[in-house]
Amino acid sequence: MPHATLSPPSLKPVPAAKPLTAYRPYWAKRFGTAKFLPTSRAEMDQLGWDSCDVIVVTGDAYVDHPSFGMAVIGRTLEAQGFRVGIIAQPDWQSADPFKVLGKPNLFFGVTAGNMDSMINRYTADRKIRSDDAYTPGDVGGRRPDRASLVYSQRCKEAWNDVPIVMGGIEGSLRRIAHYDYWQDKVRRSLLVDAKVDLLLYGNAERAIVEIAHRLAAREPVENITDVRGTAFMRRDTPEGWFEIDSTSVDAPGRVEAHVNPYMNTADQAKDQGGSCAKEEGASAPAAPQPITFVPSLATPKGKLQVPPRERSVIRLPSYEQVKSDPVLYAHANRVLHLETNPGNARALVQAHGDRDVWLNPPPIPLTMAEMDLVFDLPYARSPHPRYADENGSHDGATKIPAWEMIRFSVNIMRGCFGGCTFCSITEHEGRIIQSRSEDSIIREVEAIRDSVKGFTGVISDLGGPTANMYRIGCKSPEIEAACRKPSCVYPGICSNLMTDHGPLIKIYRRARGLKGIKKILIGSGLRYDLAVRSPEYIKELATHHVGGYLKIAPEHTESEPLSKMMKPGIGAYDRFKKLFDAASAEAGKKQYLIPYFIAAHPGTRDEDMMNLAVWLKKNGFRADQVQTFYPSPMATATAMYHSGKNPLRKVTRDSEAVDIVRGERRRRLHKAFLRYHDANNWPLLREALKAMGRADLIGNGKHHLIPTFQPITDGGYTSARRKNSTSAGAKAAPVTKGRVLTQHTGLPPRVTGSRKPKSS
Repeated sequence: MPHATLSPPSLKPVPAAKPLTAYRPYWAKRFGTAKFLPTSRAEMDQLGWDSCDVIVVTGDAYVDHPSFGMAVIGRTLEAQGFRVGIIAQPDWQSADPFKVLGKPNLFFGVTAGNMDSMINRYTADRKIRSDDAYTPGDVGGRRPDRASLVYSQRCKEAWNDVPIVMGGIEGSLRRIAHYDYWQDKVRRSLLVDAKVDLLLYGNAERAIVEIAHRLAAREPVENITDVRGTAFMRRDTPEGWFEIDSTSVDAPGRVEAHVNPYMNTADQAKDQGGSCAKEEGASAPAAPQPITFVPSLATPKGKLQVPPRERSVIRLPSYEQVKSDPVLYAHANRVLHLETNPGNARALVQAHGDRDVWLNPPPIPLTMAEMDLVFDLPYARSPHPRYADENGSHDGATKIPAWEMIRFSVNIMRGCFGGCTFCSITEHEGRIIQSRSEDSIIREVEAIRDSVKGFTGVISDLGGPTANMYRIGCKSPEIEAACRKPSCVYPGICSNLMTDHGPLIKIYRRARGLKGIKKILIGSGLRYDLAVRSPEYIKELATHHVGGYLKIAPEHTESEPLSKMMKPGIGAYDRFKKLFDAASAEAGKKQYLIPYFIAAHPGTRDEDMMNLAVWLKKNGFRADQVQTFYPSPMATATAMYHSGKNPLRKVTRDSEAVDIVRGERRRRLHKAFLRYHDANNWPLLREALKAMGRADLIGNGKHHLIPTFQPITDGGYTSARRKNSTSAGAKAAPVTKGRVLTQHTGLPPRVTGSRKPKSS
């Protein structure tokens, strides 16, 4: 195997990603476009098909809408000329339901759906949910645990000679050895357990199109090892590649002349022989430029010689090592997150027994034209007719809550550069924002107005993973391609980040000016520390686009948990609130912020939750339901939870330890602090406050957190009266779904808050 100190070869320009429009359409394009992709043999017969080229198996009900992964992938392949069938929520007890469309000519595409199947089915307390928003009638239990794994096995049983390509967020989050919260152990890569041929991670349009055309050209699936955003199994490192040990990557002194992820942006540029675009006085581009992969620079004479980035692979500790050593697990997680920028990421490899899981670098993000192409495809914008009742409506037992939530909303962008450690968006969609054009967005608003049944003139959301990152990105494509920071806005907003909200304001104004559009609401979560950079945006938002409540996510008030979340301090919330309240008052409106908070996040002490509860009471907030930290596979915060180490910094045996909230009682205590007003939590809180030496917060005054008395419980109803009271107990306020806070200001009934489903 080549050694990492050999002289690097001469540089060759790396070609840009092949556009989605660059492929010659497959011959089956002559069949035209289907109103709905077929889900049965009868529907195939109506289309004149004798077989499907690709069959997509999904754990969600089939909704032909660009917010649902199976529809995006299906329509994208259809546009390339392939015949695509859908098997939605099949009975997994046998292989027979996986044969209903016959044998696919090219491959099975398998996904658990828009959500990880385990998070979809279990609460943060590992209790089974009774509902499933992606199933007709909101009925739970229509998909198996680890659905991608089970579906893949059944596809292989049905047709063992058909390649299987796995995608979706469940595969993305399990592409290497990962901590499994439900079994409390490290599991193997899903690629190994499912025995699929290829695993696609991230938004997969570019990869799936290339794979489909290559398989159609009779290329064996085992030869397709060079597609970005894919993972596969192999026996050894191929000739011509330079293997680098991951412990060398994350050690004092660089193995390669790459950017220190925690260096200031000015120092980053200087370290690469340049300077910040801002310092040079260069004007910012009208929109972020498409990112391209940057090959390694030639090493100056006398310095450490390094292998070319495009032929380098970093070997992570093996599955067997990370399974038995939490510190090595945290190290592997850190290295993986350092190699996520499509502009400079290298391939990763991790041994599982005698074979390797090989991860190619992340996919090159879609250009604006490609985003328009994907979102302008001929979606029916409704659930498949098979879910409708005899009157053709989707109500009652046929109602799909996830569809109801997004049916009048428009996704204007993808990705998030926030880097929150508990969130899976960055790990799946990436931190580089991919925006649609203004015209494409307007076309979708008009399509909703003209074709979606039940539209009343109100667009429920014009957003995405984050409401206000549209067309925001790095001022310098060169700096962006070289950057290895995990967040563009933590610990502060990067000086190279273009924070102009002008394009977003323009979209808002144009959309609400359309005939037949009464109001445009913003339902996506807002990045308030970014919004304060544009007072004009806050004024526009408060004046025209808030329906009384606006949800934002401070997540906490205390510095220690916030530093482990990579979230800004509560002062940023205060600044935003001041501007928002002033803009609302100027518009003559009474509008309120709905802040979200997390209990039991790694790095959170009991005292931190107590201080948060005091803040909530001081500001007049009460939580109806609270969000407890949920360790999703591969998240940085999950690595903290499992290892007790902080992978935001170099991980060693003696590196920073993180306070982990484990055990049912302590997790329950942290939730109880968020619901300090619930009388059922008062005994636990009294005991905890006394143990913490804060009995001064117990009393009957308005400045106390909880009272000294305990209400009487009678017949399931909790009385707000003192003990020995003879008055009848009052019924508790109704509980609503979502991570919702309400402020005591005599407002209308409480609203629900839930984050909308994301696309493929």
